[in-house]
Amino acid sequence: MKTSEITGEYIKLDQWLKKEDLVSSGGEAHQLIQEGKILFNGAPVHELRKKLRDQDRVTVEGEEWQIRRVDQ
Repeated sequence: MKTSEITGEYIKLDQWLKKEDLVSSGGEAHQLIQEGKILFNGAPVHELRKKLRDQDRVTVEGEEWQIRRVDQ
């Protein structure tokens, strides 16, 4: 499992996908979600702007990430 650090209270799913270089555009993020290739805490996610918070887990095409909030 990989760890992804965020500095705020949350990050939106589409922004996070871009931050981690998993997609290059919002359209690409939307397509992954529509195809069911993204899981949020083990369940399929349907919201492009789902808020990811500390300790959430996101699985993208079989690769799991844990969100970790860090202090600035």
